[in-house]
Amino acid sequence: MMKVYGVPGWGSAISEVMLTLAEIPYTFINVDGFDSDGPSRELLKKMNPLCQIPTLRMENGDIMTETAAIALMILDRRPDLAPPVGHVERQQFQRLLIWLVANVYPTFTYADYPERWTPDAPAQLKKNCIEYRKSLYMWLNDQLSAEPYAFGDQLTLLDVYIAVMRTWGPGHDWFQDNTPNISAIADAVCQIPRLRTVLKSNKII
Repeated sequence: MMKVYGVPGWGSAISEVMLTLAEIPYTFINVDGFDSDGPSRELLKKMNPLCQIPTLRMENGDIMTETAAIALMILDRRPDLAPPVGHVERQQFQRLLIWLVANVYPTFTYADYPERWTPDAPAQLKKNCIEYRKSLYMWLNDQLSAEPYAFGDQLTLLDVYIAVMRTWGPGHDWFQDNTPNISAIADAVCQIPRLRTVLKSNKII
């Protein structure tokens, strides 16, 4: 069985929810504390030298990292969790999947640990990253249909990203007030019965 190394509520939550939605069985290994010296970091480092989560050990023992790559792996098994090939929505799905990872993720990398990058001005770096992240989310909000999902009636893996990331900064209330489409999509995902257990374990609901 596949193993997911992560921390409840962190980036690994996206992979957990995607796998659950796709009905792909896995076991979860909590590596809380991986971002500082200790046994969790040493365990993770043996598989992923960058010590990032999620890290997956596949059924055949291979290691998989990066949530977008994990999403593509899942789509190989469950192609119905993305718009069909040849449809215009497929291109938008691919674009926004990579856009989230390439643009929004780095704002957490720098804002969560600003002292790693600018020891002389960590507070300013954190503030700027958060404000930039808000502008990214507002742009994303305008790309989404929210009827009830990002691409209308079809539930896709992109909706999982949105539901999980809504729980991170700048926070639930900010999303509710400034990005109604993102909030509506996240609410719809949180109502899916088979996801409730994994959503609760990751503090998403």
